[in-house]
Amino acid sequence: MSELWFVLPGGVDDPDRPSGGNRYDRAVCDRLAGVREIAVPGSWPRPSAREAEALARALDDIPDMSDVVIDGLVGCGVPGVIEAAAARLRVVILVHLPLGDESDAAADLVPLERRALHAAAAVVVTSEQAAARVADLHELPPDKVSVAPPGVDAAPRAEPSPGGGRLLCVAAISHRKGQDVLLRALDDLGDLDWTCTFAGAGSAPPAAGRVVFAGPLGGAALDAAYAGADLLVLPSRAETYGMVVTEALARAVPVLGTRVSGVPEALGAAPDGTVPGRLVPPGDPGVLAAALRDWLTDAGLRERWRAAARARRETLRGWDETTRLLSEVLRG
Repeated sequence: MSELWFVLPGGVDDPDRPSGGNRYDRAVCDRLAGVREIAVPGSWPRPSAREAEALARALDDIPDMSDVVIDGLVGCGVPGVIEAAAARLRVVILVHLPLGDESDAAADLVPLERRALHAAAAVVVTSEQAAARVADLHELPPDKVSVAPPGVDAAPRAEPSPGGGRLLCVAAISHRKGQDVLLRALDDLGDLDWTCTFAGAGSAPPAAGRVVFAGPLGGAALDAAYAGADLLVLPSRAETYGMVVTEALARAVPVLGTRVSGVPEALGAAPDGTVPGRLVPPGDPGVLAAALRDWLTDAGLRERWRAAARARRETLRGWDETTRLLSEVLRG
């Protein structure tokens, strides 16, 4: 294999800016043999002209015919830079989330991303659903898009509480992640015993009583949040994969999520086919509240979900498998 380089967004290791994409990049970089990293600071995916030029210079310094994995957050908004690099490098773009899905204001990024992905030699995404969406959205040949789902680190099982009332939501605070939907659902559960911790970067709405916004958590603090949780709630309106789902399942914590994008793939099922939680439609606080009420009031349901989560935990893939799949794309 030729020389291998990985272009990362600046701040990939910043504990105050945790994200699934950053954790994915770091996990595979740490496992790819002989990889050389380039961290490019900038306001990605909308860089200034100076930041785009800095990326171009960094790519210019890479020897011809090298393999270069570029995080899509960095590369997909600057197709001119990617097209120039692809003339002499084998460029593989890793798409964690299509740029047009980042926010309602990102539609203008879609044609830029299309040019960048067409210039690349290969595209890697994190779920089968994402592969179909990216190929369709950008009119790519299906065989150009490969899937390398996120792995998960092994973790000790969490100790459940009898009533199951310790709810946890791990996600950057944004409209796409749906924290507003969860807050409205919780308003309907005032007669029940629960607490809900929101862990994630972003501007948090006012909270009081049983709702806590803990800010971004990582490392031991995030481990402790999972260890003290009975149920992970992920109310996202869109989610390419949902790494927090498998992070919860690695601790045998069931998941109440939304039936969007890659979340069903991440949630999966136990070997006997039972689902370790439930999926509900996105954007519907009434349905979400009803599912939470079922969890909080039905001890038998809690045990079924917990048993399925324990069984699903044994089938989760690790980061070595993710790295193997990415390496196969690079060898191809």
